[in-house]
Amino acid sequence: MKTRGYAVLQAKEPLVPFEFERRELSAKDVGFDIEFAGICHSDIHQAREEWGPALFPMVPGHEIVGTVTEIGAAVKDFQIGDRIGVGVFIDSCRNCENCKKGLQQYCLEGMTGTYNGYERNSQNIAFGGYSNKFVINEDYAVKVPANLDPAGVAPLLCAGITLYSPIKHWKVGPGSKVAVMGLGGLGHMGVKFAAALGAEVTVLSHSPNKASDAKLMGASNFVVTKESDWSKSYKKYFDLILNTVSADLDLEPYLNTLRTDGTLVVIGLPGKPYSVNAGTLLNGRRSISGSMIGGIPELQEMLDFCGSNNILSDVEIISADYINQAYDRTVASDVKYRFVIDAKTF
Repeated sequence: MKTRGYAVLQAKEPLVPFEFERRELSAKDVGFDIEFAGICHSDIHQAREEWGPALFPMVPGHEIVGTVTEIGAAVKDFQIGDRIGVGVFIDSCRNCENCKKGLQQYCLEGMTGTYNGYERNSQNIAFGGYSNKFVINEDYAVKVPANLDPAGVAPLLCAGITLYSPIKHWKVGPGSKVAVMGLGGLGHMGVKFAAALGAEVTVLSHSPNKASDAKLMGASNFVVTKESDWSKSYKKYFDLILNTVSADLDLEPYLNTLRTDGTLVVIGLPGKPYSVNAGTLLNGRRSISGSMIGGIPELQEMLDFCGSNNILSDVEIISADYINQAYDRTVASDVKYRFVIDAKTF
């Protein structure tokens, strides 16, 4: 399957047009034309080799939405013309206890990433969604509700599930008091999901100009964390804090806003380990936890929830030749709230 896309040929180089071959469909494979591919900050980290050695040439992209054009002989869940989504991984071992529970993102042998690696049991490089075509085993794809705009769906496949999973795991609902640290590509999805589930949502942000956006997304409160005493008004207040910020932070003031048995969930990836005062955790049986995307069943559950509640990511649609500028703007937090590439421009 001849495919056009954009790739990084060497670490830290700009992305350039790139042609390659997708594999032929096997019995359980689905082939589809990509409509939109989201730009995730993790794409930038990997393309610039900021998370350690990477595999080049690299076609990034793990927020992928398209329309099915081909199906293998044994495919059961998809038909030609269906709208389909692919997220952060394309395979896993399928046999470990986590895979059998539908927690493929925590596969004990390691999930197979959508790019920056090899296809499982193969020496073929896995190329991601910055391209016009894709092939996926149907067990690792999800159906996209027909009523949702595909451009706004693309970031749900990473940013969306990254927030939906902890929100569901910690049973957010009516009466819950949830704080979202950072109103970016990740954070704005946390606000939308928690509000849709009936929680009282507070955004904790260093950017006062985002207050009106937060309220439109469903937040009840907006707190500017640049003010040194911001946490005093929220002492022992929140049940759950979702930390979507990747910067190094002092967690102490945030932990002090947790109620008894409250949890701060780390979702962003800071550059170095956090320093934590054990006494602050002891005072209220507080916890620090982490969460990483979601498995295939939960990914489908999230999309169905979005379809029922008309929830989408806020996006800026770009053409493929703007990807490098979009990378720089993403690093500068100059996007509301996620860039999405129109795959017709590859």
